[in-house]
Amino acid sequence: MHVLPYLVAAWVFLAGAYGLATSRNLIHAVGCLSVCQAATYVLLLAVGYRDGATAPVFSDIEPGSRPVVDPVVQALALTDVVVGATVTALLLALVVQIAKRHGTVDPDELSELRG
Repeated sequence: MHVLPYLVAAWVFLAGAYGLATSRNLIHAVGCLSVCQAATYVLLLAVGYRDGATAPVFSDIEPGSRPVVDPVVQALALTDVVVGATVTALLLALVVQIAKRHGTVDPDELSELRG
């Protein structure tokens, strides 16, 4: 098993988490959260990869004759992309509303939101 894809996923996640922790702009924070989400794509691709495997279409080969990739991991990656895009769009819409109502996207200046 190769370790490089897992290291890349961890590095991308940590880069996004660092940007999220040091962000002074809500739009930048949403972008960094999207980078953290991209780490899950790399992780799912690393989990689902099999060396020398083919697509799980058995119309031309006999089942069990050669290795095939797991289609569930591919479906999870596609679902992850759709959910990530939806969450990013929702968060950006919230940032737009915060900017309209409060006139800033700096989280430190949003004292009205503190409880």
